[in-house]
Amino acid sequence: MQRFIIEMGTGNDQYGQDYTKAAARAIEDAIRHSSIPMFDTLGVDHAKMIVQVTVGVQKPDSVDCKSLADNLPRGSATVKAVLGGLDVTNPDSGNTVVVASAAVEAFLDPKDVAV
Repeated sequence: MQRFIIEMGTGNDQYGQDYTKAAARAIEDAIRHSSIPMFDTLGVDHAKMIVQVTVGVQKPDSVDCKSLADNLPRGSATVKAVLGGLDVTNPDSGNTVVVASAAVEAFLDPKDVAV
């Protein structure tokens, strides 16, 4: 498999301390500005694409990776949560903002894109 795209994004949950929500927003940020016209141009089926997502948060075990993978719009997806991101606590209120980072990588077999 050959990686043909990598996108990065950040997301947060300002009030709920929900690591999955912050990760979902980081993934959305990474893919929101992407357009990959080669699928239509070359007649490649999106289902052949392998998508690997890595999200960084301070509590990786709190991320529902399966639900994140199930919500990705194209390809066969896996999501892995690792230690990263930020927890930022407001000293006045004690509220913690959860910040996640994401890297979304897409792979195809070079035979599927030969012209």
